[in-house]
Amino acid sequence: MMNFIRTNKYFAGLLAIIRIYIGYSWFTSGWGKVTGGGFDASGFLHGAVASASGEHPAVQGWWAAFLEAVAIPNAELFSFLVMWGELLVGAALILGIFTNFAALMGITMNFAFLFSGTVSTNAQMVLLTVFLIVAGFNAGRYGLDRWVIPLLKNNTPINKREKKQIAIA
Repeated sequence: MMNFIRTNKYFAGLLAIIRIYIGYSWFTSGWGKVTGGGFDASGFLHGAVASASGEHPAVQGWWAAFLEAVAIPNAELFSFLVMWGELLVGAALILGIFTNFAALMGITMNFAFLFSGTVSTNAQMVLLTVFLIVAGFNAGRYGLDRWVIPLLKNNTPINKREKKQIAIA
């Protein structure tokens, strides 16, 4: 099954549809924040911390402690990272460039939102993104990764050294 997910060209077409769908979701969310005249995550962060109390908290105590100690004091930085992260992850997934890295950053944001008590489409996006990550290169086969990844592999220092040694021999 893993070999099929990672190598099948037809499955790569399905992965491209999934990748573009997730990318569109991230891109439109990020675009709204970047062009909306100022995005501030501090209200969301405070709401997540407030959801950590009560009999059945939506947010775990350890995550609330992280938000209080790290995220809230740096809310401006986190606001910047969220809006530009969403936009750039979306663009990368739509274009199929650095697909695995973009998917990893996207799933990281999804988990952060889930840990903060926001379900929305995050669980669905996590599930779909797992397929992209497991598929590896095949997830970007019908995207810019088709050309970029082989180009990067051929220009690594090790490959350049090997080419020089072959030329000398």
